[in-house]
Amino acid sequence: MLKVVDRLAALTAFRDRDVVDATLATALRDLLQPQAVAIYRCVGEEGDRRWLTRARIGLRDTAASADPLWTDLEALAPMAAHPARLQALQQQAAVLMPGAAQHTTVFPLTGDHDDLAVLELQSDGPLPPAAQRQVAGILRIYRNFQALLDYSERDTLTGLLNRKTFDEAFYKIAEAGVPAPLLAPAPVLPDDERRSQPLSAQPHFLGVIDIDHFKSVNDNHGHLIGDEVLLLLSRLMRAVFRFHDRLYRFGGEEFVVLMRCPSDEQAGLAFERLRSRVRAFAFPQVGSISVSVGFTQLRPGDTPGTAFERADRAVYWAKGHGRDQVCSHAILVARGDLVDDLNPAGGVGDVELF
Repeated sequence: MLKVVDRLAALTAFRDRDVVDATLATALRDLLQPQAVAIYRCVGEEGDRRWLTRARIGLRDTAASADPLWTDLEALAPMAAHPARLQALQQQAAVLMPGAAQHTTVFPLTGDHDDLAVLELQSDGPLPPAAQRQVAGILRIYRNFQALLDYSERDTLTGLLNRKTFDEAFYKIAEAGVPAPLLAPAPVLPDDERRSQPLSAQPHFLGVIDIDHFKSVNDNHGHLIGDEVLLLLSRLMRAVFRFHDRLYRFGGEEFVVLMRCPSDEQAGLAFERLRSRVRAFAFPQVGSISVSVGFTQLRPGDTPGTAFERADRAVYWAKGHGRDQVCSHAILVARGDLVDDLNPAGGVGDVELF
């Protein structure tokens, strides 16, 4: 019993979801001594959902492994390739799969259609009922802890990540290594070549999305309709961007995207897809709305504030020059429309703001 308590204490000691999943898999491996324990989560859009390995550890492994967050969707196993996982999710109960070499027991981790995940435990023989109850009890605590993390990390209206989680994600990217800004447009590579590029060769971009004339939506239709517009926009963002792009609501009508793209041009195309989807969407009672978008490539030495400020200046320029458009900070600077006086070390050139 003491061993179980120790594992649960370790599980709830972290706030990083990657670490929590790895800790859960390792704890169950150490408690039950199966051949392997793994956590799989569904990613992708409806019609092309796939299984991403969040954590996997074998009996003799020293640490859990996982699929890289930036894995190409096409490289992952399709959802339908593992019917036992689907059955566990549908029934919200453990599914046992006997085999000649090993037995597999699949437990549902979540039941939300937008967040589907399972835990698989591979053992030499059938998992005893007492062990199944032990796993089920630990998973109830895991789900409760995940709900607490959601409450603290996500915007209550849209379900997107909130402002206070942004800095941590930004610095994780910075620690992994941010490549220097491209001095010339990057060539558009074939898919195979692009996928073979090391992660550090793929630049990161930060985009700021602002709804045009949102105050008039609230003034003319009320805040309930305004909230519905924000919610629907967040759903359009989820549909347009990839499963590994990080989507935030910073408050009010302002949204932020952290994404990895081969070039400034490719990032611009992604944001343009969102802009056009929003323009074409019929928002109930409001009709058509538009968004202005500004984006920038992350630079070595950037802080969250300096990178955000560059993208925000591009948004401000877009709003002052017609709205309903996507603007690259780098292109605006190259054209002479903006002055690049932001210091990546954390200041704003030689200008004293206060």
